[in-house]
Amino acid sequence: MDTRVHGETAYVYTGTHPVEPGRDTWLFVHGAGMDHSVWILQSRYFAFHGQNALAVDLPGHGRSGGEAIDSIEGQADWLAALLDSLEVGSARVVGHSMGSLAALDLAARHPRCVDGLVLTGSGFPMPVAEPLLEAARADDHRAVEMIMNWSLSPQSHLGGNQAPGLWLYGQGERLLEQAAPGVLFTDLSACNAYQAGLERAAEIRCPVHFILGSADMMTPPRAAAKLRGAMTGTTTSGVTLPGCGHMVPMERPNEFLDSLIGFSRG
Repeated sequence: MDTRVHGETAYVYTGTHPVEPGRDTWLFVHGAGMDHSVWILQSRYFAFHGQNALAVDLPGHGRSGGEAIDSIEGQADWLAALLDSLEVGSARVVGHSMGSLAALDLAARHPRCVDGLVLTGSGFPMPVAEPLLEAARADDHRAVEMIMNWSLSPQSHLGGNQAPGLWLYGQGERLLEQAAPGVLFTDLSACNAYQAGLERAAEIRCPVHFILGSADMMTPPRAAAKLRGAMTGTTTSGVTLPGCGHMVPMERPNEFLDSLIGFSRG
């Protein structure tokens, strides 16, 4: 479905179900250079189980209009405006990688919007290697290759997909290749520049759940532990999936969904 945020079209995948005020709501926020399609399994599950599922395309990504937002704080403000436009009140917010920082910032600065927070492929700080930034700045395909090489666990490079017949590396590569020129660089720069992670973590009051990959080279579990340790004002929980890399929702979609269901049940 399409809605309007700040005068621009915003696309939200709802699992083919209408959004209904008063229902429990999930908001899924993708990572750098990606779009709503990384959340198809999870969003469809909740949509078909009587809840609102909102898998969003951030501005300049997928089917959403406008320019990519160049700061994590700006992305969080946009997410708050999106929820307001849909009149759903608050949501359980699930963020992956860059999306996890935006979700974190949203929960801290717009607490009315967030009932619970799920962070995956997450940590702080989230530095980006200079060779990757340079390749992304030049819209060089090597940026896509670096991301996919570093994001998947070794076992996921050849096989390992829970959906038979699909190739995880190629799936991720095709998705990143669809990003408009400059979008990947804008996203990576926003991650690299974000400085408020620990401060925001300390301000969060809603329950927080981490879903991590033990073989994540982009945001290693120790980076998430630092973030979790700063969350002194709330309850936290988490699971680390053995042998899983950074692309947790793609590499382990079934375990990821199971963990979301468990978190929703308290």
